[in-house]
Amino acid sequence: MASTTRADQADQRRAELLEATRRVVLERGLANTRIADIAKSINVSGGLIHYHFATKDELITAMLRATLDIESARLKELADGPGTAVERLDRVLRYYIPESRSDQSWLLWIDAWNTALREPAVNAIMLELETAWLDALAQVLSAGTDAGEFACADPAGAAERIDAMLDGLIIRYTLHPNVLDRARLLAHARTAAAGEAGIAVERFG
Repeated sequence: MASTTRADQADQRRAELLEATRRVVLERGLANTRIADIAKSINVSGGLIHYHFATKDELITAMLRATLDIESARLKELADGPGTAVERLDRVLRYYIPESRSDQSWLLWIDAWNTALREPAVNAIMLELETAWLDALAQVLSAGTDAGEFACADPAGAAERIDAMLDGLIIRYTLHPNVLDRARLLAHARTAAAGEAGIAVERFG
């Protein structure tokens, strides 16, 4: 029983360290975050962090992995959820698009894209994230076509095109919100998705 309790405590401590890491990374950026910064933010020693995570890279990777797991699970819920294919597709699009230019998830992933150019472990996580989004879009487009709601001959290709367009627009929205606001971004997303699905954009309501 004692060993189980110690294991639970260790898991809780690791979760606290991952959350602290996420907060510090959002404030300082991946490249500028140090173990000392994370330790100071929650008033623990660097040695304690190294007890759970051997290196900063291991800690950063674990934090990104935990974030990926949460977002992938939520994405699957939206794609598998109730409603028509149009409703499910719209939910996925709305989840993809950040609520504001300060959306923490998107700021983290934009930063991680840069790091992924040099860090294979981060690159692998970014590929998993991208695959999760592509799979969700393709799944909804395919299911809608099978149900007769959509007319999409190539759900996988359509998902890639929607995904690529949204990535570009979201970066623009994040950097230049006065040029592109969220309402216009969502309108672009729906127009593109409607074209790929073979439906009128008005179907999104």
